[in-house]
Amino acid sequence: MSAARSEASVPPAIPPVPPAPPASPVLAEVVRSGFVEGRHRGSLVLLAADGSVELALGDPAVPVFPRSSNKPMQAAGILRAGLDLAGERLALAAASHSGEIFHRDLVRKMLGEHGLTAAQLQCPPDLPLDRAEAETYLAAGAVRDRVTMNCSGKHTAMLAVCAQRGWPLDSYLDPGHPLQQQIHSVVEESAGESVAAVGTDGCGAPLLAISLTGLARAFRSFVLAPPGSAERRVADAMRAHPEYVAGTRRPDTWLMREVPGALSKMGAEAVQAVALPDGRALAFKVEDGGGRALGPVLARALGLLGVDAPVVARIGREPLTGGGREVGEVRAAF
Repeated sequence: MSAARSEASVPPAIPPVPPAPPASPVLAEVVRSGFVEGRHRGSLVLLAADGSVELALGDPAVPVFPRSSNKPMQAAGILRAGLDLAGERLALAAASHSGEIFHRDLVRKMLGEHGLTAAQLQCPPDLPLDRAEAETYLAAGAVRDRVTMNCSGKHTAMLAVCAQRGWPLDSYLDPGHPLQQQIHSVVEESAGESVAAVGTDGCGAPLLAISLTGLARAFRSFVLAPPGSAERRVADAMRAHPEYVAGTRRPDTWLMREVPGALSKMGAEAVQAVALPDGRALAFKVEDGGGRALGPVLARALGLLGVDAPVVARIGREPLTGGGREVGEVRAAF
């Protein structure tokens, strides 16, 4: 056998398998009939009133897509670009609304006020986010619509400022568009860090990745911003009109209604950020996107921040049923 053939017959070396990254801590357990049948892992950060890290679980310095928890920063970018919004209209610009009648009516009204039509919205047609509202909506014979989509208030505000500034309307979601560049700057300034990645959100808008610590810092900066600033105007509008930010049956609404001065915004894939008026703040992400863990983790985090209000228990309740009766719960595990 030739040397060439002998060498060719030697199997290639198998590269070593890199060690797996450490598992994120368990933030919530799924308990059925006294048996833990599942776990939700993730990362979380709590900030003290002075902005220092009071508690870090997992790795809150790793960038994540905050999804709709970025909406307050997007709304502030719209204000900085020159659109004069206030009250319910500004709250709706920062909303993941439930698609209730009052949400849909205000979106249509805002479109008309700026000479726009629903056909110009580039968010996808959808059903109401709220399940009860969706059932009523479908029973009335309605179909998926862009106005009904939970991000339609944000998209309306984006189109309105572009129309006012003479910026292109058909490309308002392009990351290089002047409006999106303004929003990019606001996100980095508020979070105190550079955007780590740019993606596309479910509504089609640019999605900017920052760390959970940066997200908590951003919310803290909004509640502590000087009165009259874009950031404070957004925070004040959201807190004054939380039903336009979320809906009548949503935890963000309950929290902002019942804890004075709280600013709260959830995001898809189980992201949540909250800031209290004295500067305490939190942000977390459940790694698997399990929305059922959101309330229990949020309630536990609020408790650790010292929030003592009946609404915390209400937010934290996530029962499991079996045969039509309650047989367990999703509960915080930290």
